[in-house]
Amino acid sequence: MSVSVQWWWKLRARLGYSVARWMLQWPALVRQPRLWQWMEGQFSRQANLGDTQAQSFYGHVLLFRGQGLGARNEGRRLLHLAAQAGDAKAAYQLGVLCLQGTPEHAADAAQTADWWMRAAAVGHPLAARKLADLYRKGGPGLPADAAAARQMDQRATELGL
Repeated sequence: MSVSVQWWWKLRARLGYSVARWMLQWPALVRQPRLWQWMEGQFSRQANLGDTQAQSFYGHVLLFRGQGLGARNEGRRLLHLAAQAGDAKAAYQLGVLCLQGTPEHAADAAQTADWWMRAAAVGHPLAARKLADLYRKGGPGLPADAAAARQMDQRATELGL
């Protein structure tokens, strides 16, 4: 595929994604099954092009609105990609998921702490607050640490929480 054709498809994907995000403000449109299917296609296409914001957004959509375990797993995968690229919301949500555990994976507070630390490092205030609470209490695979809890309380305050 030539460079100009690739450019055109990326522009088309970005425009479709923008229109679909804009359409979210009308609940009547979101309730239309065929229109929602088109919108999901736009979200998916942009996320598959490596757009971190789209990966985070569509990952959250699949996690909370997707139908079935496959959608939930794909949402988790997209959130993982976005979090690794520096998206704070995705990192926070992965921490929440790790702390909840699943039938396939036990709750892991150490992994939660890692995700929330990443989120706090890029400015997510709630991640810093929750991490302070986690350090204060400890959890599965993570011993309590009062010094780390104070440090994260301070970080949450710096971030405005």
